[in-house]
Amino acid sequence: MSELIPVFIFFFAVIDPIGSVPVFIATTTGFDAKAKRHIAYKAIIAATGILLFFIVAGEYILSAMGIPLSAFEIAGGIVLFLFALTMIFGEGKASNELRMAKSKTETAIFPLAVPSIASPGAMLAAVMLTENDRYSLAEQATTTGVMLTVLVITLILLLAAAPIHRVIGNGGANIVSRVMGLILASLATASILEGIKTYFSL
Repeated sequence: MSELIPVFIFFFAVIDPIGSVPVFIATTTGFDAKAKRHIAYKAIIAATGILLFFIVAGEYILSAMGIPLSAFEIAGGIVLFLFALTMIFGEGKASNELRMAKSKTETAIFPLAVPSIASPGAMLAAVMLTENDRYSLAEQATTTGVMLTVLVITLILLLAAAPIHRVIGNGGANIVSRVMGLILASLATASILEGIKTYFSL
């Protein structure tokens, strides 16, 4: 259980379920309740498919390109760290991604599924936390289960978006996003250090 908590926090930080709530509310304005539920389910299904693809095929794609996992771990850690900095010092997830919303017909896929839920950080995390050389098949399955749990939490929050937003508001969502960004920065630093350790066999 103690090993699952950091994985859960990692995925919770990069997927950022709470930060997706104001994005969902703003991009589904004008839709009735049934349409909003449909959009929420469709967004989660799409995001789940994308992240599962990276879990299954991400490492093989890297191998085919001749990129060692340690190098990817270092690069991924740097990207995650920069991503974390935008969460801490930027305008917040809601402000950034609301500007990406253009067509209501594409709302479920963009910007909800990508990049709000299946963010670049989540894709990188899916690959790094399921490395074949470091984790057994059972451990990879457990990590996948943790990721799916976070996605289920995201779906629940999207379905309950209206009352949640009334309670925390955009400001509350941005505060949570910044706290998650700080946690993610720490996890990204640990990933970089581990990648350096592996690459140089320290």
